Parts: sequence; structure tokens; C-alpha cells
Amino acid sequence: MAKEELVGIGRRKLLAAGLGVAAAGLAMPALAQSHGQIRVGVPTKAYWPTIIALATLRQKLFEKTGLAGEMTVYRSGAECFEAMAAGAADIILDPPSLVAAGLRRGVRSKLVAGAQDAYYGWHLMVRQDSPVTKPEELAGKKVGITAAGSGSDLLAQWTMQDRKIDFTRVPVGGGGLVPNLRSRNLDAAVIYSPLTFQLMRAGQARSLIDFTTAVPRHCVGGWIVPDKLIEQRPQAVQSAVNALYGGLAWLRANREGAIALIAENNEIPPEIATIEYEETILKLRTDGGLTREEVATALELSRLGGMTDLAPAEECFTTAFRPTPTAA
Repeated sequence: MAKEELVGIGRRKLLAAGLGVAAAGLAMPALAQSHGQIRVGVPTKAYWPTIIALATLRQKLFEKTGLAGEMTVYRSGAECFEAMAAGAADIILDPPSLVAAGLRRGVRSKLVAGAQDAYYGWHLMVRQDSPVTKPEELAGKKVGITAAGSGSDLLAQWTMQDRKIDFTRVPVGGGGLVPNLRSRNLDAAVIYSPLTFQLMRAGQARSLIDFTTAVPRHCVGGWIVPDKLIEQRPQAVQSAVNALYGGLAWLRANREGAIALIAENNEIPPEIATIEYEETILKLRTDGGLTREEVATALELSRLGGMTDLAPAEECFTTAFRPTPTAA
């Protein structure tokens, strides 16, 4: 990892009331920028939003749009959203359900760019030697998620509704899913790529549900900013979106560099990084598109999964910030 990406770790403030910062912040030099600083929050380390943000930082795309970019890695999507609500992050990657739930609780934010329309590489997994052969056999057992309100929690709740079963959802953070599954503290876990690809390739776990095809297409996740930032610094929002989609464009155009970055950040072999690149990075949305139908479907799935008191879809997003990707 480049030394300049570590600048600013010491000056990050911890979030209040137990939110905490889970992992090292990654920052570009704090140069005088016309649009000021932008603090990017990502849900966990070994997940595609981190790769996009890293590519954006390393290609200096925030600087090219007039921003001083900084990234912080959190332990889950829920913690990432809480960081934004607490004023510690300016733009984050999370599901629409958190925006809708937050609006009902006074946390005003909006999706500004759609990023993913399916749960690419997400699986409900058990150990290779587990006696469980189908989801229904998890009734009464312990299933790992990252945190309450996260994407993994949504999928766990969706599974219970879809398969008419009940199990205990155990929050262990993004970094705790695989260790707790392998150590038998969990009977199963909702796991994201590339961890799923790595586990299956190594013969350590197998899939009970492939959420890529099991769940209807919808807005799985997008880049979210607080309303206050939209109102006070709209050009910074547009510049951040342009830079991040420029990072995605760089990844898509530089296969070898992208695979090397995935392997480095996620600490996985190149062959697993290649699968992640082909099955996730190349399938992400490049236009940032958002529609009411896609967001509404996401919220309906969240309701089926047990979430209640959600704001309507039309209040959760804006199409005012379609990306014009910044060239590397």
C-alpha cells in the first residue's frame, strides 16, 4: 500500500457512543482543493466498494476533480451509515433500506448513484463438513451476519421469510464471518465476495443459496450522502461521484492492475482476485442509474425481510448527480 494513502490516520476522530472506527483510514495528502475534503466510508475491507475507493485514491481522481479524498473502512454497512449520520463520513456505500429507515428517524440522506443491481457473489454458506444440506435445516441455528441493518442482515431476514424458517442472526462484523464459521461458532453465514469465492475454491465451505440469482434484481447498493452536503456543497457531491465512477472505469480498463489491487487489499491469491474481478467488478453499474422501481423493489424486499417503518422510495434518492467518470 502506498505510503501517501496512510496520511491522516492519526487525525481521524472516533465516532461517538460506541460507533468506533473499525479499520485504518486511507487518505490522500490534504492539499488545498477547490471543493474541499470528501470523506468516503466503505462497509468493510474485503468488499468491492473498498477496491473502487482505493483505485480512485491511487489514480488521484479526487484531486483531479478538486477534492482532497480520504477513505475509512468500517465493520459493516450499518456502522458505515451510522458514521455518516454522526458526521464522520460524507459519502458511503450502503443499501437503500438504511436511507429509508434513517429518514424515519431524522437522519436525512439520499442515494445519489446506483452501484449494484444484484448480490453478485453473495451466498448463504455452511462449512464443507456441515450436515446441513438445505436452508430449511438451519431452523433454530446460528447464522452469521456483519451487523443489524446491514446487507447481510437483510439477506438473512429475506431467507427466513422466503423459506418459512427462524434462526438466530449473530452479528460478528465483516472480518468475523469466516473465522466464526470455520471455528464452528456459527452454523452458517451470509458471506459476500470475494470471500465466498475463496472459501469455495479452497473447499472450506459450500453454498446453500446463491443470492445473485435467488433475489430479484433491484438497487442492492449505491453511494449515499447526507442532505446537508447536497444542499451546502452540491459541486463536491458531483465531483466525488465523478471520481468514484472514474475509479470504476479505471478498474474495468486495466484488468491486470485491478486484479493486483484486489489481491493486495483482500489478501487473496491472484486466481481468486480474478474471479472477483470478472464476477463482481465487471458487473457493477457504470452509469450510476437510479429509478423509483429499483429502489421500491429494494425496500419491498427489506419489508419482506422484517424491516418496518421505511420512508417511500421517492424520498430516498435523487437523479441530480449522474456520474461523468473522471479520466485517470
